[in-house]
Amino acid sequence: MIHRDYLVSAPIRIFIFDNRIEIISPGHLPNNLTVERIRAGISNIRNPILVSFVAKGLLPYHGLGSGIPRALEKWSDIDFADDRDGCQFTVTIHRKAPKSDLPKNSGKSSGKTEIRILSLLSGNPKMTIPELAQELGITTRAVEKQTANLRKKGDLRRIGPAKGGHWEVIEKGDS
Repeated sequence: MIHRDYLVSAPIRIFIFDNRIEIISPGHLPNNLTVERIRAGISNIRNPILVSFVAKGLLPYHGLGSGIPRALEKWSDIDFADDRDGCQFTVTIHRKAPKSDLPKNSGKSSGKTEIRILSLLSGNPKMTIPELAQELGITTRAVEKQTANLRKKGDLRRIGPAKGGHWEVIEKGDS
């Protein structure tokens, strides 16, 4: 919030990809700041009005120029790009691919994936679609298709609402 240039009429944009998150902020780094200097915690006050709100305790404060070093301490795989010509500053947070025992879904219904879903839900019937997707290394849409197939075949049942309910794996002969 304090870093962006409010004189540039553009929103802060956030893009989330499988392998990275990009945050594009209007305005380039002010005055003599460079990417190397902000990595070291050196800062310039761009907006003294916002800083005055910080000083009054109205906004959270962790120390002038401490945000980027703190972010790098928590997650070192971050790139910064100061585009002076385009008048924007881009932060790219690189994400690690989710680990999975299975290869990515080829688009075809996989019997192995269905077996894994049933196995996971037997152990934890309250797992959500996103949790299943992360565990399996496939998209949430793929998990939705697989669970729909399992329900259609009578191997899986949803008990209760989408939020707060749980899954029931139906063993053959349990109907």
